Amino acid sequence: MSFLDCSCISHAQVQPMDIEERYEDTSHPFLSCDGSEYTLQGPAGGDDVTGLSAEPEHYQLLSELGRGFNNLSQVHMARHIPTGQLVAAKQTNLDECMEEELLQLMNEVLLSRLLRHANLLTSRLVFSSRCQLWVLSPLMAYGSADTLLRTHFPDGMSESLIAYLLSGVLKALEYLHRTGYVHRGVKASHILLSAEGRVYLSGLHSVYSMMREGKRMRAVFDMPHHSPSLLPWLSPELLRQDLHGYGVKSDIYSLGIVACELVSGRVPFQDMPPTQMLLQKLRGSHCCLLDVAPFPLGELGGLKVSRSGVDSGIGESVATGSLTHSATAPPAERPQSPAPKNHSATLHSLVQLCLQQQPERRPSATELLTHTFFKQVKRHARDSFLSLMYPAVPLSSPEDPPVSTPPGPSASSASPEALWDFS
Repeated sequence: MSFLDCSCISHAQVQPMDIEERYEDTSHPFLSCDGSEYTLQGPAGGDDVTGLSAEPEHYQLLSELGRGFNNLSQVHMARHIPTGQLVAAKQTNLDECMEEELLQLMNEVLLSRLLRHANLLTSRLVFSSRCQLWVLSPLMAYGSADTLLRTHFPDGMSESLIAYLLSGVLKALEYLHRTGYVHRGVKASHILLSAEGRVYLSGLHSVYSMMREGKRMRAVFDMPHHSPSLLPWLSPELLRQDLHGYGVKSDIYSLGIVACELVSGRVPFQDMPPTQMLLQKLRGSHCCLLDVAPFPLGELGGLKVSRSGVDSGIGESVATGSLTHSATAPPAERPQSPAPKNHSATLHSLVQLCLQQQPERRPSATELLTHTFFKQVKRHARDSFLSLMYPAVPLSSPEDPPVSTPPGPSASSASPEALWDFS
């Protein structure tokens, strides 16, 4: 049964043609690119779900991975019974969705049909059953970079691992930008890692087309949905909402914020009230990497210097760093030791380029992929970077009995340690 034909959304005056026109298929120029990242192919190997069946009874729901979409969606690890393959199954009750939310769901489904890239997480199998929308995606066994920071790398990741993650994100952004889309939601919780070590960029619900009537616009002016939760990552020009608008270079600024997030374990500006954060960005203030302790060493007391961010040595980097944060702020979700750390000159250069106040001064995703910081990614195999994930281990099928029936969106609360952020 088609999602667009579901009778439970007939009360909403949805116009799918407007969505199709808004998201034009501009990917055809890249069909002939031999061996490049623009070839229109989905996830490879065990990450492919296109061959699975579209019958709810063929899936055994296991542990809950998280919630999202205004708590209307639940995501479970699920097993496809005929093949035994583990997938991520997101279920959304369409009866409880408002018209605007239905449009967002359709946008994401249509984009998943248009976009193909090895580093872009698209929902390749979508079907509806009893007014429940099922969206199946490959299972990201290592979860998101945000989860890894909170659970295993509270003081930040090694620069080699950061280079590996950001390289995959840049390849996805390069594809999106060349095909006429701006992502607008680049953050650590949208960077996912499979058990085989493949890096994926998710968050298609925030993607916006820059194509109008077959022509590419220089700038767009739309404000992303859920923008309050995205404020720390959004660029100054997007937040400014003036006549100049914003373009794909807005994603490059967000990438710079993510680099700071991964290297320190903290989100820049996270301790500021939204109004102050907005003013700081519009005035040109930006976060930077600090190679000194944010507090005088005499105030550290008995705090131990954490070594979780120290580089493994397989790359050129030396160690990860920390960002300034308020001493009076409440404890952050990710604990962080304010110990002094050092950063490589190449990481400093990368962050400085990404966080330029003027978007035209920021490099493109293609140019950033040639940056010296990413040379270490080309010199080492994927297994070398997976070794940096220790002590994190990939998810596996739980021993607990499966969930017999999927709990509805009105369930009391989500799991306290959601492995993915689906908002």
